[in-house]
Amino acid sequence: QVHLAESGGGSVQAGGSLRLSCAASGYPPRKFCMAWFRQAPGKEREGVAAIEEDGTRTYATSVKGRFTISKDNADNTLYLQMNDLKPEDTAMYYCAADLRRGSYGGSYHARSPANYDYWGQGTQVTVSS
Repeated sequence: QVHLAESGGGSVQAGGSLRLSCAASGYPPRKFCMAWFRQAPGKEREGVAAIEEDGTRTYATSVKGRFTISKDNADNTLYLQMNDLKPEDTAMYYCAADLRRGSYGGSYHARSPANYDYWGQGTQVTVSS
C-alpha cells in the first residue's frame, strides 16, 4: 500500500527557510514522478515543484530560484528546500506521487494535481511579514 508522510512545516519570518520532507513507502519512488503542491485557504491547489524519474525538475514561476525539489532514492524520501520565504508562500503543503507515469518531458503537466494518485496528509507552512 502506498503511503506518503510529510514533515518539516512550521512558522517562519519572511526571508527565512524551511525544508520539507516526504517519506514514501510501498513503492520505489525513483521510478515515478513526484511533486509538491500547496493550497491556501480559498485557493486552488497549486503545483509547486515536480521531479520526474530521470531527475528532470519543473517549478512554478512564483517559486523558481527560491525552492529546490530533490529526492533520495536510498531512503525513499522527497524533499523541498524553501529559501527566501514570503508571506504568499503560506499554505498547506502536500507531496504526491504519480504511479502511472514517470516522465512528462519537463512540461508543466508534471505539476498538474489531476495526474497524481497518491497524496500525503499535508504539512502547514506559515510565513509572517
